[in-house]
Amino acid sequence: MARTEAEAIVARLWPGREAVIEPLEGGITNHNFVLTIGDDRLVLRIAGKDTAYLGIDRRREEAAARMAARSGIGPEVVTYVEPEGYLVTRFIQGVPVPPERMRTPDQTARAAAALRAVHRGEPIPGRFDAHTVVVDYRATAMAHGVTMPEDVAWALAISDRIRDARGAQAVVPCHNDLLNANFIDDGERLRIVDWEYAGMGDRFFDLANFSINHEFMPEDDGRLLESYFGEVRPRDTDSLRLMRFMSDFREAMWGVVQQAVSELDVDFVAYAGDHFARLRRTEEDPAFREALAGGSPG
Repeated sequence: MARTEAEAIVARLWPGREAVIEPLEGGITNHNFVLTIGDDRLVLRIAGKDTAYLGIDRRREEAAARMAARSGIGPEVVTYVEPEGYLVTRFIQGVPVPPERMRTPDQTARAAAALRAVHRGEPIPGRFDAHTVVVDYRATAMAHGVTMPEDVAWALAISDRIRDARGAQAVVPCHNDLLNANFIDDGERLRIVDWEYAGMGDRFFDLANFSINHEFMPEDDGRLLESYFGEVRPRDTDSLRLMRFMSDFREAMWGVVQQAVSELDVDFVAYAGDHFARLRRTEEDPAFREALAGGSPG
């Protein structure tokens, strides 16, 4: 079905042109295809069903993708098709960076440079506040009849404490979905794709999201902070620890919402459960509890 739709889109955008259409593996929510049209290699992203329930705004994604391209980090945006929200970007020729390599000092420094470039980019429309997102996800899931896991109330209380401890934070353009699959090494720099959750937000959510998705240990986090800020400050270390909790909480609640709206053959109950279990382990870490009690501003 998705391939048929891709063929129709190509015929609509490039009438009369021959195109090779290949599925691009990876991702859960959307369908992606590599298009070869003459000498051009492009990526067509077809949005999944009901993604608005996940807080995704396709016009915001387009604006974020264009900002990232201007920053030299995202792929060039070739076209955006309304009202369907199809996004066509330039294919980035490169290789993935496995998580174990991303934890090496040189790759961590390259990732920090890419995130700095994004965070210094032009403002984009829309706000991403992890503390608000988890509340919105709960409301959406409950409205669709999903029974809340027992850990939700506990995690929301921790979220409130983290927000109060850190206080107001400066907002910058953020990606907010820094899975390993969203990084490509083009030989010169690390590039980042898939901007559908982007918004103006807390840089420490991005740093923590990158950290936890690559299974960073405290020493790895130290290198990340030094690469990003040029030094390791206790308040930044605390902020990173606290926002790792929020990254996992967002991911757990994403899994809860998917139980209500997704038609995919994925065990989202188990997906959410795995992240809630890691939240418990995070909260039991004495360093996390000390950061939460200390309330060092980020």
